[in-house]
Amino acid sequence: MLNIALPKGRLGEKVYDLFERAGYACPAIREPGRRLIFENESLGLRYFWVKPSDVAIYVQRGAADLGVAGKDILLEYEPEVYELLDLGLGKCRMAVAGRRGFYDSGERTLKVATKFQNIASRYYAAQSRDIDLIPLNGSIELAPILGLSDVIVDIVETGTTLKENDLEVLAEVVPISARLIANKAAYPFKTKEITELTEKLKGLVQR
Repeated sequence: MLNIALPKGRLGEKVYDLFERAGYACPAIREPGRRLIFENESLGLRYFWVKPSDVAIYVQRGAADLGVAGKDILLEYEPEVYELLDLGLGKCRMAVAGRRGFYDSGERTLKVATKFQNIASRYYAAQSRDIDLIPLNGSIELAPILGLSDVIVDIVETGTTLKENDLEVLAEVVPISARLIANKAAYPFKTKEITELTEKLKGLVQR
């Protein structure tokens, strides 16, 4: 069996659509209900739904041979997995945002609120910029509005939430999209199956 971890939610549904079009269907996954594991014995496939931020853990630890995780997760946690393919789904960007018209003079330590502490740290370290990192998990846009931070580092899709809160993107850190990842121990034993699946997905992605 090829075990594949899919992220729950809208992204996961788009990912499964892509797998289905590539010839890796599992009809049971379309049935209503709350099941988390689905098998297609004839194709030797087993899919399971996982919280998006946990996909890389399932793959790294071998519970899944393959999975689909956002580039943000891969950059933040640096799991020991192979990154095989950019699926071109869930496109957004990691960005620095702040109050409209904010200017970083560089004269004092910059206060940065984020839940992506490693990404933010590396970004500012590359600029030799001293920062005061403020870890937050939700409603990050509030931080600069209430003066908790000067800027935030977060995922931006449309930018609507920023605009509604009088914030704007100040700099782009890195583009983000969904990536196909593989378990390093399983890959040598299932190279043929994994390579074949990857090539079929690549053919669809590049159209």
